[in-house]
Amino acid sequence: MLDFEKPLYEIKNKIESLKESQEKNDVDLQEEIDMLEASLDRETHKVYTNLKPWDRVQLARLQERPTSLDYIPLIFDSFIELHGDRNFRDDPAMIAGIGYLNGQAVTVVGQQRGKDTKDNIYRNFGMAHPEGYRKALRLMKQAEKFNRPIFTFIDTKGAYPGKAAEERGQSESIARNLVEMASLSVPVISIVIGEGGSGGALGLGITNKILMLENSTYSVISPEGASALLWKDSNLAKIAAETMKITAKDLKELNVADDVVEEPLGGAHHDVELQAKNIKAKFEQYLTELNKMSGDELIENRYEKFRNIGSYHE
Repeated sequence: MLDFEKPLYEIKNKIESLKESQEKNDVDLQEEIDMLEASLDRETHKVYTNLKPWDRVQLARLQERPTSLDYIPLIFDSFIELHGDRNFRDDPAMIAGIGYLNGQAVTVVGQQRGKDTKDNIYRNFGMAHPEGYRKALRLMKQAEKFNRPIFTFIDTKGAYPGKAAEERGQSESIARNLVEMASLSVPVISIVIGEGGSGGALGLGITNKILMLENSTYSVISPEGASALLWKDSNLAKIAAETMKITAKDLKELNVADDVVEEPLGGAHHDVELQAKNIKAKFEQYLTELNKMSGDELIENRYEKFRNIGSYHE
């Protein structure tokens, strides 16, 4: 239960208590139950339609939030996962493979968090090593060779910062992805499905279209890290979250994100199939648009997109 959800759980507990009392004591409490359920509906709508940036950060980090592997089978047909960077090893924090979207062969790459403690350790909490980014690039270059559109799912706190990762060229692997993705001659569409953090997220984010789920975040640093650097106090993360403009709505207004994909009330985890359906509809919409462009036009489109982000003063 998240902090902003406490009032909702209090009402839910009262409803459950009344239902138990009604059944146990054989008394009619249906009128009171109906009133509380109506109140719960109103409060639920009020809470989730007035979320603050920090509330969305909490939702983006929720353990129950769907991952790349939850969405991929619901969006793409006949997905086959491919492994390894052909250099060092396979990285479970980065999944990649081939599937079909409405009969068109596509390449899919995504960062993968764990679903529980054991899985998180196996997936390294979604923080990829250099070989993860090299595997992603291998599959993207293969997609370009066979003229397959590319879809990337961004969901990481950041690339793994450990000593071994740095020794194997973590920053070089991400930098190479940025350069190579910028010049891909096929359509590339990304979606931020949870927490998109730092260069680890950007390593899959140099795309023609950047989509974001309604309760996802995309930032150069976490709110805790920003508040610790700026104000020497990580407890000011709530203020940092508002100041940094890291929510989907903010980034759409800043022209960083191209579109915001609506989530079911309460978050994507409340209806994964509906969320996957919403994502698929956006994928189809933008792929149809990008399929009309030539390879050179796609490269130019990607260049102009990032060139026009932000502003500068001479």
